[in-house]
Amino acid sequence: MNRSSQTQVLSAAVLRILRPLVRILLRHGVSYGTFADLAKWVYVDVAEREFPLEGRKQSTSRVSILTGLSRKEVSRVSQLPRPDDAGCDERYNRAARVIGAWLREPDFAGPDGQPAVLPLEGEGESFAELVKRFSGDVPARAILDELIRSGSVELSGDDAARLIAHAYVPANTAADKIHILGTDVQQLISTIDHNIDSGERPFYQRKVMYDNLPDEVLGAFRDLTDEECQAILERFNKWLAERDRDTNPAVQGTGRNQAGIGIFYFEAPYDEEDKES
Repeated sequence: MNRSSQTQVLSAAVLRILRPLVRILLRHGVSYGTFADLAKWVYVDVAEREFPLEGRKQSTSRVSILTGLSRKEVSRVSQLPRPDDAGCDERYNRAARVIGAWLREPDFAGPDGQPAVLPLEGEGESFAELVKRFSGDVPARAILDELIRSGSVELSGDDAARLIAHAYVPANTAADKIHILGTDVQQLISTIDHNIDSGERPFYQRKVMYDNLPDEVLGAFRDLTDEECQAILERFNKWLAERDRDTNPAVQGTGRNQAGIGIFYFEAPYDEEDKES
């Protein structure tokens, strides 16, 4: 495929990516001007960090050439403040770690191997101990309130907690849900980038899809995917936790890496135009 054809295919792919993203931006009042500045900032940041000439410090002039922005615009965009979602990231990670540990750790399981109903406090295996061990220096009540709000946990009586959902999905705050947009889509596109250009062993990237399904089968398929995908994710959770230094300090080895797998469900009415844009 020649460069012109590649550019055409890439442009069509960008349109597909942008359509749902722009829908979210418009729904939340983000103007084109704000989006354009964000896009320029990322162009400049990636050009500076990832495309220098070997052995030479990246210059404003080279960034200008790479991005097509003027030197003045490169300098202006470089000074824009970077939005910070660290609070959402920390809240999501802490809650997810607690649920992950509750699902896999034998200390917090009942006789049947399923997550036990935990007393909120007290000696031995309690919810407070679970939070202390796997979520760090944060009040157990704050984590409990968040998990109750998200629908992941319910109180059993006045002094015990029951896990009712095997995953943490923020339920009440748009900011926390939008944070997932940034992390999950970034990881998916990074996987595709690796598979396109790295020349190394490709990362796993598969999907199954049919486009002539009646309305009546969708509910059953949602139920099937909920059950089957949750089971495989819990297996991966246990395998990774046994090999992660944060959850198993005895693990030896070099470097520090992150790895995981994401699964998502999608459905929409079939639209011939969606294949064009």
